[in-house]
Amino acid sequence: MSDIGDWFRSIPFITRYWFAASIAVPLIGKLGLVDIRNLLLFPEMVFSRFHIWRPVTATLYFPITPNTGFLYLVNLYFLYHYSTRLETGSFDGRPADYIFMLLFNWICIVLLMIPLIMSVLYIWAQFNKDTVVSFWFGTQFKAHYLPWVILAFNFIIGGSFVNELTGNLVGHLYFFLMFKYPMDLGGRAFLSTPEFLYRFFPNRRGGVSGFGVPPTRRQAPQDNAGGLGGRHNWGQGFRLGDE
Repeated sequence: MSDIGDWFRSIPFITRYWFAASIAVPLIGKLGLVDIRNLLLFPEMVFSRFHIWRPVTATLYFPITPNTGFLYLVNLYFLYHYSTRLETGSFDGRPADYIFMLLFNWICIVLLMIPLIMSVLYIWAQFNKDTVVSFWFGTQFKAHYLPWVILAFNFIIGGSFVNELTGNLVGHLYFFLMFKYPMDLGGRAFLSTPEFLYRFFPNRRGGVSGFGVPPTRRQAPQDNAGGLGGRHNWGQGFRLGDE
């Protein structure tokens, strides 16, 4: 049990609690400890009876049945795997920025579990687009294609792709507004982390530890002495399996 405890404590802070809650809430519903209807999002219950926990539990809840159990485990693995790499990579030392990213995506996807996980995976893939990843049956391809491969995979095993598509679109929206448009295209910054999040979750020293790096802000034209046209090196990412 100590090995499991050490492994759990090794998960980065935000991912650790998200991962644990994504196990606890579905199990509570599965075991009948709480009426499932009290976990789901009914807007009239939120506003009329002030059930303020429903938007959170609705995001964490997944109906575990013999037909959906495998899909749940696959998405739980995606949550752990890619949220860990994003939190310890591009958002390393910046918990407030990571929480803001999750909050933005959480609101946009109308509080559903799989789209939120897929939005995180999509953002990781954008930071590591040239990284070669392995998938089922030994197939390998660049991480840039991973969200769409998973969309097709979940469609095959689950019969739907709406959740995955929603997550990819929301992840793209966040990445474009936060990084691509203001930093690479020189546009206005539409998104910024609120100051109160920095007060609760201050930045830590240490910098990026791997698994992709965030782009730097585009320099003004007069600073581009090298004539590179203001383009950016988005990072080479981190090849899975490498030390």
